[in-house]
Amino acid sequence: MGCCIVGCGKGLPLLDVTNDELAELVDTSDEWISSRTGIRSRRISVEESSLDLAEVAARQALGWDGETPGFKDQPAFAPEDIDLVLFATLTPDALLPSSAALLRRRLGLTNAVAFDLNAACSGFVYSLTVAEALMVASQSGTNGSKGRNKYRHALVVGAERLSRITNWDDRNTCVLFGDGAGAVVVEWRDDAPGIISSYIHNDDDTTNSLVCPASFDSPFVFDDNGVNAALANDPAGILADASLDRIDQELGVAEGVAAGEPRQAIRMDGQKVFKFAGNALTNAVLEVLDRADLTLDDIALIVPHQANERIIKFAAKKLGLGLERFQISIAHRGNSSAACVPMTLSDAYDSGKISSGDKVIMVAFGAGLTSGAVLYEA
Repeated sequence: MGCCIVGCGKGLPLLDVTNDELAELVDTSDEWISSRTGIRSRRISVEESSLDLAEVAARQALGWDGETPGFKDQPAFAPEDIDLVLFATLTPDALLPSSAALLRRRLGLTNAVAFDLNAACSGFVYSLTVAEALMVASQSGTNGSKGRNKYRHALVVGAERLSRITNWDDRNTCVLFGDGAGAVVVEWRDDAPGIISSYIHNDDDTTNSLVCPASFDSPFVFDDNGVNAALANDPAGILADASLDRIDQELGVAEGVAAGEPRQAIRMDGQKVFKFAGNALTNAVLEVLDRADLTLDDIALIVPHQANERIIKFAAKKLGLGLERFQISIAHRGNSSAACVPMTLSDAYDSGKISSGDKVIMVAFGAGLTSGAVLYEA
């Protein structure tokens, strides 16, 4: 018995931006980007919101837009079937309501508990792990499951618009990111193993290798003496919150912000992230295998986070595997954070790389520093 993936889908913006087009913004080239990252183009949302992309992905996963590749025998779910919605994102369209609540409303999932989760690029793996834990607890007799919500079906989504927090003057980061959404439906089944093992882990990012502070545009009308009404109509009131200075110092962005860089933009030390990511990906794969008492020989496919093709190649070499054992979708997608893994999983199903009974590992790493993996039987 276990939580089984029974539907999968993705949603992509219409606009496809090539490396040559990015060269109009920064000093770069297709050769420079593709040789270092494996990326040749990325999707950018112009009119689509994160929620729009998530809705497309969710409808596919739910079977509402025709047959979902890889799940031809799975009938479409009714809205009332879904008990739980987890939405992984670091770029929500709104702070209130949550993206999960907005998606619940759009899809009419009237029975679903809905909330967001931010674990950066590992967000989908973390969300799937949380969904499974809630479903297992609700089915378990330990301590009496009568006192818990019952979860038999969950919709787990990863959706991002990283284009809105990218500094398009920074050639070291702007070439990496894109927008998109992916979703899966998981179902509790008494006759199938589904998710066999999972692993989530955090390390402290003590060198601020990957950060993005938040910006606020409402005036802060208080100072050390109390209310300062003059700040309400003073543009400087937006910056009056002294706590922002301490956050900027803690994240190591104060100098850049003072120099005029956008505050709410991703900043990354590529070398440090690469070193962390290659090891984190490898360790997470080995950990879920150990927890499942399985070996790499038992695994049909690994579905990794799509941050950089070189990271995947590095991990493949450390694991002693050929690249054919990995689903790689970065070339025309780029890094779309929490959306990467579910979109890449959808690609694998679309291309027929996953068959019933196959054992598959989804693995991710991201800011925080976060990492994790989920091993399941299709």
